[in-house]
Amino acid sequence: QVRLVESGGGLVQAGGSLRLSCAASGSIGSLNTMGWYRQPPGKQRELVAHITSGGGTYYADSSVKGRFTISRDNAKNTVYLQMNSLKPEDTAVYYCYLFQEKNNYWGRGTQVTVSS
Repeated sequence: QVRLVESGGGLVQAGGSLRLSCAASGSIGSLNTMGWYRQPPGKQRELVAHITSGGGTYYADSSVKGRFTISRDNAKNTVYLQMNSLKPEDTAVYYCYLFQEKNNYWGRGTQVTVSS
């Protein structure tokens, strides 16, 4: 079993920054992908970015490129999302996930609210 716990969400003004963390515990293998989805109010969940255990990164939305940076610490089984220059449209619940051996695991989510 794998457990994911997010932290770091909150309320911030437009132009501000937040850093999300997600710590994984349990049966974590050496090969996996960790990442972040977000679900804005009234919308579907969407991929933000992911990072492989080898450090390869992918950003799904051009609107976050240059503002968000995903990283991970394999020794701590933790993935981070540094979010800079936040905009009101970044307001969402952010979910961490881990994909390994054909299974997806999810955190419970952390709320990010950006005020204008």
